[in-house]
Amino acid sequence: MKEFKNYIALILVSIFLGLILSIHFKTINKTVGVGIIPAQRAQQLATELQKVQSDKEALQNRVRELEDRIEQYEKSEVDKNVFAENLYKDVMKYRMLAGYVDLEGEGIVLEINDPPVDLQFDEGYTIVEEHDLILEIISILNAADAEAISINDQRYTAYTEIVRAGDHIVINGVSTSSPIVIKAIGDPSLLESALSIKHGIVWKLRNYDYIVHLSQDKNISIPRYRRVKEFIYANPVEESLN
Repeated sequence: MKEFKNYIALILVSIFLGLILSIHFKTINKTVGVGIIPAQRAQQLATELQKVQSDKEALQNRVRELEDRIEQYEKSEVDKNVFAENLYKDVMKYRMLAGYVDLEGEGIVLEINDPPVDLQFDEGYTIVEEHDLILEIISILNAADAEAISINDQRYTAYTEIVRAGDHIVINGVSTSSPIVIKAIGDPSLLESALSIKHGIVWKLRNYDYIVHLSQDKNISIPRYRRVKEFIYANPVEESLN
């Protein structure tokens, strides 16, 4: 009877070990399979991304050519009469205000790098996670009469969105991550003072252990806003002649 019990126990142990080995092999097969498929998919996505980027560059070059041609037509008409010249100046002014013109001039450059890992209290935090600080910087620059602002070479306008998406942020539909480089055209001394005032935003960033570099620059280039805004619901109000 004792030998029978031992035999039964041995069978149960064997079955139990067999189940463990079966589960282990299935897990290995799934892990290997998962490792191979994403690698192939990643290669496919990389190829597609490269093609899309190439097409995007070609389209951007075509857009620049057409814009240059339009500018030539506009300037040729300007030379013909004073009315066209004044109209052209007004159009350029509103294009600048809307952000649809590349601009250059003096101003400031603010670079924000994430804190060193050894200074972080938890798993790590980045400026992306606290992008409200970026919005605060934009507000300060606008209050200091900045004439144009860009964030990682994305023009900031009234229609610019700054949205967090995972470990990066989306600006004007373009994904970007730290370091964050903000450029602003305007009075360099005024802009720098507004940012570096005692207990101001630069002080706050450094107090959070961000690595911050703020400098004046005589020759800043800020690109135009590339997205097109269509007005669907808004209409201009016609002024009465009375």
